Order: sequence, then C-alpha cells, then structure tokens
Amino acid sequence: MTPNPCSCDRIRELNDAFRGEGPGAGGRWVLTRGVLGLGAELVACAVRAVRAFNRFDDDNDPHGEHDFGSLTLCGDTLLWKIDYYDHDLEHGSEDPADPAVTSRVLTIMLAEEY
Repeated sequence: MTPNPCSCDRIRELNDAFRGEGPGAGGRWVLTRGVLGLGAELVACAVRAVRAFNRFDDDNDPHGEHDFGSLTLCGDTLLWKIDYYDHDLEHGSEDPADPAVTSRVLTIMLAEEY
C-alpha cells in the first residue's frame, strides 16, 4: 500500500529513529551473506555507517522517507533499504507511519547482491 503523502514526515522520523538506534531497536536488521563475508570488523563499520548516514538528496530519497542509502567501505559499495511489514512479517504494512501496525526491516547488502 502506498503511504499517504502527508505521512512522509512521520515515516522519515520513524526511519531515522529506527536506523539511528541500530540493530534490535524497533525492528530487525538483516545482513546479507555477502556483507557477513566481509568479516566482523567491516560489518561493525557498516552498521555504524548506516546508523550515521545523512547524505539524503532528491536522487537517493525522492519521497523524503530516508529509507535507502548507498555507501562505500574499503572499496565495497553497500546498499541499505528499510522495508515495512505487518508485525507477523508476512505482508506489507497497511500504514508505515503507524508503528502500532508496522515492523521495520533494514537490509544491508553488497551492491552486486541487489
């Protein structure tokens, strides 16, 4: 379901809080096999970089929801994306602006895994 355009500010606020708090806070973080294969030190750097990410612009954030980013660490391009599900993680959320009906899932992947 497409969120109401008026809800973008609330979605952005929730996404920034979720991403900034890090794994385990208000949703799930998923790291792909490729990212995990980079080793524990780089994984820790990637998580810190995603938490601190603030380079949003019209090209990478056209809806103003702060739900996607790209970064380079040690020569590897990583992508991250926040998706919105119901609390059972079976269907998309009916309203991503409402935490009462939404679980956020942030995935970090290598660009070539996209």
